[in-house]
Amino acid sequence: MALKIASRGTISPFIVMDVMRAANKRAAEGGDVLHLEVGQPGTPAPSRVIEAAKSALDDDRLGYTDSFGVSALRQRIAGHYRDFYGVTVSPDRIVVTTGSSGGFVLSFLSAFNAGDRVALAAPGYSAYRNILTALDIEPVIIPVGPETNFQPTPDLMKEHAGRLDGLIIASPSNPTGTMIHATELKAISDYCSDAGIRLISDEIYHGITYGPRAQTVCALNSDAIIINSFSKYFSMTGWRLGWMVVPEDMLRSIECLSQNLFISAPTLSQLAGIHVFDCTAELDVIVSGYAKNRELLLQKLPEAGIDKLASAEGAFYLYADVGHLTNDSYVFCQKMLAETGVAITPGIDFDADRGNQFVRFSFAGPYDDMAAAAERLIDWLD
Repeated sequence: MALKIASRGTISPFIVMDVMRAANKRAAEGGDVLHLEVGQPGTPAPSRVIEAAKSALDDDRLGYTDSFGVSALRQRIAGHYRDFYGVTVSPDRIVVTTGSSGGFVLSFLSAFNAGDRVALAAPGYSAYRNILTALDIEPVIIPVGPETNFQPTPDLMKEHAGRLDGLIIASPSNPTGTMIHATELKAISDYCSDAGIRLISDEIYHGITYGPRAQTVCALNSDAIIINSFSKYFSMTGWRLGWMVVPEDMLRSIECLSQNLFISAPTLSQLAGIHVFDCTAELDVIVSGYAKNRELLLQKLPEAGIDKLASAEGAFYLYADVGHLTNDSYVFCQKMLAETGVAITPGIDFDADRGNQFVRFSFAGPYDDMAAAAERLIDWLD
């Protein structure tokens, strides 16, 4: 008799990882690949972080830490809110997590019960929807487009969502790179507060902007849950380190969940991560490289006929409407990889209903790769 397999694992795959696997297979077979699919920096962690990790390997036994993280790291994160945003956050409200992914799991489990309804924008990061589904929490999709800068608004929530228990926002967002600016962010925060909706703000691309700085919801809503990561601006993707800022009345619930699910975030990463806040000069040089890549693709992609692009105010993505070229973005991306060696992500990863006509370019890699990819696409689509 066959044993039962739980339905939680029947959620949609994270398609960008499938694309990366196909790209890596091509490379292993001797083909050349230009990686514009995965949203990770093309640079290593800052040198001071690497030095701190080497020192910790020699001097620390690397045992478990407190479930909420090393005290010195939590204090540095609180200091980051003071220095970067001018906002006072108690270190007691900081929860160090195993990447932002651990933060999403902890926030959803602690804030919502099975059957609760949580809104999120489409296009948007697919893991929000898939984690909610695996936890028997209902994702409520809010279709967004260029008319609202690909971001949700209170009016769209009223039109599409109905009764809600939660809302997830991201500014800058993945896949569009668009931002919710100060007036609109306050309107969303106020709407959630008035309606009893738990606001979860994904701020992992803060620090990577090409105009005004992103604003933290910490400054607006003390009941919100803030999620951030060392992976993007801090260039520590594989170190699997993130953090949350949580309301005081949720601390014990999150602590119990964290103790049982994760014990603690990786100790080596925590000890090294303490020093990343001293590396802003090095990190800002990396961001300036993203800006050059962005400028190049904004100039060159229209030459390939890809000219319907989201505003890309932050992060390191361009989200493109390619409906005039294909009605199947997955096949389009497969064909592009096979015929040009350029790997990008199909929009169906981010929008199940309309993503068949969209693709995402990540410009986090080397400038020369962006230039080569653009020229190949110009020739391919000519």
